[in-house]
Amino acid sequence: MYIHQKHSWPAFFWNHPFISPLLASVRHKQGKLVGRMESLGFSLQEEAVLQTLTLDALKSNEIEGEILNADQVRSSIARRLGMDIGALTPTDRHVEGVVEMLLDATQHYTKPLSEDRLFGWHSALFPAGRSGMYKITVGNWRDTTTGPMQVVSGAMGREKVYFEAPSSDRVPEEMAQFIAWYNSNAHQDPVIKAAIAHLWFVTIHPFDDGNGRIARSIADMQLARSDESAQRFYSMSAQIQLERKGYYTILEKTQKGELDITEWLDWFLTCLDRALSATETILTNVLNKARYWKLFAEKNINSRQKLLLNKLLDGFEGKLTTSKWAKIAKTSTDTALRDIQNLVEQEVLVKEDSGGRSTGYRLIDLKE
Repeated sequence: MYIHQKHSWPAFFWNHPFISPLLASVRHKQGKLVGRMESLGFSLQEEAVLQTLTLDALKSNEIEGEILNADQVRSSIARRLGMDIGALTPTDRHVEGVVEMLLDATQHYTKPLSEDRLFGWHSALFPAGRSGMYKITVGNWRDTTTGPMQVVSGAMGREKVYFEAPSSDRVPEEMAQFIAWYNSNAHQDPVIKAAIAHLWFVTIHPFDDGNGRIARSIADMQLARSDESAQRFYSMSAQIQLERKGYYTILEKTQKGELDITEWLDWFLTCLDRALSATETILTNVLNKARYWKLFAEKNINSRQKLLLNKLLDGFEGKLTTSKWAKIAKTSTDTALRDIQNLVEQEVLVKEDSGGRSTGYRLIDLKE
């Protein structure tokens, strides 16, 4: 029996004395982080938000096994938020849809949740009306045409059913109850509400596909409410992706258990606590990038060089070579070589020690 089949569903309860210290720790870290970020100054705040939102979009989709192009995601977010990051990468409509949902949830966190809003998010995630090769119902609740909504794994004929959602005829009523609860002003800590909303939504599983990503966006929206800020400085999805196995294990255990969700809240709060701690990496990257651009401001740098330096600072994969420079900057290899040699002469780039067929270059190390 699943929790949605229990007589008292969805009357969740938990061990308050056990959860309270965990919640207090998370709330303390949230406050310190928001205060620290607000002291950075506008441009650094903007860069931190861009890095966080890009990470959130990438990792929420990665949890579902879908890899998005990082440059496209970053460009789409920057354009929609009016951020100047130089040349923007053209983006496909699927990436635009992912970003549209994320930004609507986090930038408009005070707006109420509604059936129409959820349908809009779902339509944005599946602009072609398909999940992979399969046609799905888009922008509406799932129906009976595809049979029971089950989460399964294993070879055909030997599938293991991890979970079966409520029947489709229950979904409209279940979602009406969920939305009314989410929009209510009943006294409940907003972080606890984010954890419950995540669990409740994925248990109903109201759509043919995309339920996990939408559940995480709903949680992100509620976490933005808890911060009382549209500026996102930590990524719950990035931490969940790192702990993906534990995430699915606790979801399965909770959905096959009782309405006592103490273990789920314990896992969610502990994961969130680690997500807040991981923001130190984002902050270090942002401050490091600012130090480099302070150096670059003293140099004579053209638009092609600015584009490639930005890519190096954002975590360029592999070795930067003349041919890669030419391809990214859409220029000849001769021009690329002149650009690189100019930056070497200005002590911005240095030649890698390793030789071989292609000479690589990296940024200089900044002095402490």
